[in-house]
Amino acid sequence: MAHKRNTNPVGRITLVTMVAMALIVTDVFFVSVRKVHLRSGTDLRAYAEDANTVKEDILASRGTIYDRNGNIIAQDVRTYNIVCILDSSRPNEGDKPAYVQDREKTAETLAPILKMDKQKILDYLSQGDNGKYQTELGSEGRNLSKEVKEQIEATGLPGIEFTDSVERDYPYGQFASNLIGYADQDEDGKSTVGRMGLELILNSYLQGKDGYRLYQVDKNGYSLPGMKEEHVSAINGRNVYLTLDSTIQQQLENSLQQTSTLFPNVSRAWGAVMEIKTGKIIGWGQYPSFDPNTREEIKEYNNIGAQLPYEAGSTMKSFVWAAAINEGKYNGTDTTNGDDYCFGSDAQGNPVRVPESQAYGCIYNAHKTKYGNVDLDRGLITSLNTVALHIQNEVITPQIHLDYLKKFGFFQPVDTDGLQESSGQLNFNTPADRASLSYGQGSSVTTLQLLQAYSAIFGDGTLIKPYFVDSVRDSYDNSKVIYQGQTEKKGNPITPETAKTMQNILYGTANSKLGTAWYYQIPETKILSKTGTTEVASGGTYNTNQTISSLMCAMPADNPQVMVYYAYQSDYTKESVYKTDPVTSLLRKVAMVYGFTNENNSDKTADQQPIADIQNYEMPSLLNHTVTYSQNALQNYGSNVIVLGNGNTVIDQYPKAGNTVETGQRVFLLTDTASFTMPDMTGWTRKDVSALWAVTGFSFKISGEGKVTSQSVPAGTAVTRGTEIEVVLSQ
Repeated sequence: MAHKRNTNPVGRITLVTMVAMALIVTDVFFVSVRKVHLRSGTDLRAYAEDANTVKEDILASRGTIYDRNGNIIAQDVRTYNIVCILDSSRPNEGDKPAYVQDREKTAETLAPILKMDKQKILDYLSQGDNGKYQTELGSEGRNLSKEVKEQIEATGLPGIEFTDSVERDYPYGQFASNLIGYADQDEDGKSTVGRMGLELILNSYLQGKDGYRLYQVDKNGYSLPGMKEEHVSAINGRNVYLTLDSTIQQQLENSLQQTSTLFPNVSRAWGAVMEIKTGKIIGWGQYPSFDPNTREEIKEYNNIGAQLPYEAGSTMKSFVWAAAINEGKYNGTDTTNGDDYCFGSDAQGNPVRVPESQAYGCIYNAHKTKYGNVDLDRGLITSLNTVALHIQNEVITPQIHLDYLKKFGFFQPVDTDGLQESSGQLNFNTPADRASLSYGQGSSVTTLQLLQAYSAIFGDGTLIKPYFVDSVRDSYDNSKVIYQGQTEKKGNPITPETAKTMQNILYGTANSKLGTAWYYQIPETKILSKTGTTEVASGGTYNTNQTISSLMCAMPADNPQVMVYYAYQSDYTKESVYKTDPVTSLLRKVAMVYGFTNENNSDKTADQQPIADIQNYEMPSLLNHTVTYSQNALQNYGSNVIVLGNGNTVIDQYPKAGNTVETGQRVFLLTDTASFTMPDMTGWTRKDVSALWAVTGFSFKISGEGKVTSQSVPAGTAVTRGTEIEVVLSQ
């Protein structure tokens, strides 16, 4: 008799369920009683004591620092550390050994990739003979790029693993380094922390919070399925946008370097560029400086512009004139004796002009030049000490002058973005102290104070506070602003009318042949300026061999928008008056970036016919995009795109994002700051050449008017930084 087949599905499911439950109960029994994980055979007693609990750090990215155009100044770069497994008991990965099996071959293969001595690698690998489970390969095996990691992985060497690390990268190298500072790894060698400059000051914004993964592993190091796991995500730091402009900053760095070699024994040089009406610092640099990627031989840790108080010399004279004008006691056509100024003292201890035979001392003009009777306006244009003394002591008083200096913000911190600052030193005790205050010696100030003070003279009489940090933004949502820098007005030391009168006088300093800034003129636009030369105070006396030469200027002269300050300390030389190339190169770059260029009608030919299909469009932001993406983005606009450099990513562009561009206009995409291939500039306008100059930061010398007829570097030639490119234009 045949058996009847059981077709009851419910019964089968019940049976399977009972078996599974039995296995689970058995496993639980083994885990709870014997402390053994049944399926893996792992002794779990160790887990109860957290012995096999693994905590894996998840590194947060430090916030990125950008310039005002979105160019990256500082960023975290994911790197890798090589780890070599030496213990042969490490379980194989399939058929492949999971440890370094052939040390000789491993060392021979890794040596050229890591640029490391083969024997040194063998020494590390030989530590396995002493029972060491794994080893790293020293500094050469740390912070490896993704490309090097992939190159090593492609060799198929067994026993080679990698751990993640983070390295702070500064793409521009030396770039406002004493302002930006640097960040490096903390004591644990994991996260990066700010050590200097804005990296330190803004560390609470920039530094993220690391996460972790907490889990348990078996005796072979593998994660146990079904065991409890804890996961906390990392929180990346916030991004910082600065007011700096990378194009102007690079030219400032180049100018400072050029100054260091042009004059004898330059001990320091520094400069700044600031928007007059907003207070935004566009450029800020100093020499000597350093590359924050290597930090080799840092000679100067101080931020000179904020922390170095110095006797600024004749750039301080402007405030004597401004005080007298604002008090209503100044007439520029009045005259005074421009010869030596010998002084005694009145009852209040103020210096007064007296015959030499009765004097405490005498003050002279530069080179002891005597000018005879001279009008007061000319006294500032030619920077006469004697006229400054006359105005301070006879038109107004030293106390009135001092009151105005304080209104202009001198001898007190500017309080800019948390920077360490000096307040300077006021000496106002003796008649000699008060006399020297009129021409900028005896008391010390800072560059930050000078910038703030001159904002009132070059502007409408309003004191504008300088600042560097434009905004701090959420790294996950760029539209979320955590902090927003703003223009801050610090008072009105002078009226708009006084400011305008001062601007008219300072116009003559640069544009009159009598003016001390005659050699600082640039073809792009007219400037306002005041020069300064001062002996260097040292040990209670003056070093007559060393001087600080400086220039404060603003452009364009008829509507000042940007000011530039530049100073350097070197052995005294008369050549400093006319060797102005480093400074004028900076002034010209500022003029080009801001569009302060004098358009010449010769750029347009008389027979040029209008093009019917010319259209205007807004230039998009292409920074940090690939060249291919950028070219595709511009192809519908009919732009004449010129790619400069051999890089794959756009690091600067001209025109800037948001500017209006016409169909057919030349658009420059910079991908490399070190070199580019020279284009054929035949037929280019001055504006086109200036745009190439502005975006590359290379040295150009332009002569003539009209369109380009010749260039010193032939088209197709690779041009490296330091090459001067001469371009001739003609009608």
